[in-house]
Amino acid sequence: MEIEFASLDDSFARFTLSGASTAFANAFRRAMIGEVPTLAIEDIRIYDNTSALFDEMLAHRVGLIPLKTDLSSYSTQENCSCGGAGCPGCTSTYTLSVEGPRTVMSSDLIPQDPKAAPVFDNIPIVKLTKGQKLVIEAKAVLNTGRSHAKWQPTLVCGYKNHPVVSISDACDACGLCVDECPRGILAVKGKKVQVVNGKLPDCSMCKLCERACISSGIGDEPAIRITAEKDRYIYLVESDGSLPVKEIMNRA
Repeated sequence: MEIEFASLDDSFARFTLSGASTAFANAFRRAMIGEVPTLAIEDIRIYDNTSALFDEMLAHRVGLIPLKTDLSSYSTQENCSCGGAGCPGCTSTYTLSVEGPRTVMSSDLIPQDPKAAPVFDNIPIVKLTKGQKLVIEAKAVLNTGRSHAKWQPTLVCGYKNHPVVSISDACDACGLCVDECPRGILAVKGKKVQVVNGKLPDCSMCKLCERACISSGIGDEPAIRITAEKDRYIYLVESDGSLPVKEIMNRA
């Protein structure tokens, strides 16, 4: 089994997994989505809320704000020495106190632990008009996406089989397949159609090129064939910022 990265940074990765079964490829995808723990706000105490937003909707919005997660500093409540009572080893506490007129942002959530601050400062929570006020206390715990989507560390996590484009000697370079390709991966070079260098992974395997080839009058069999490698997969993974993509992959 081998992984080859086309691009990689803390928030995004595109890579090819080779030598794996379809079952493993899908299990890897599911593990990245639902088995890697992150911090998310689970409990909220609302001391004052005179905004136009109901308490339940406010709590839902705050709970979906992604939080930076240091997995070496926190454990799940089930595995914590406090027995889930809520000590600093399994719980991160936040406070928020804002008066209008202004928009309450994620940056207004003040963490007890700076390492567990919101990933983004510019997420709007609620708009307050003059005289309105919002005062809350929130607690975040470690859990996985199997329990709730707010604990999923990924925004995008998917794969497809690696495409294979085969062009036979029957190709007369009419160019119809080039015009039909929605991803622009084909081009006429000399007297034959070829795959544009570096564009093969973009192929969606829609097979419009095959249909265009047959419509050109070449016969019953197209000169271009699109198939998929059964043990090679292209992944796209984007983190919500709570964890770097590479750590998500390693833990999955």
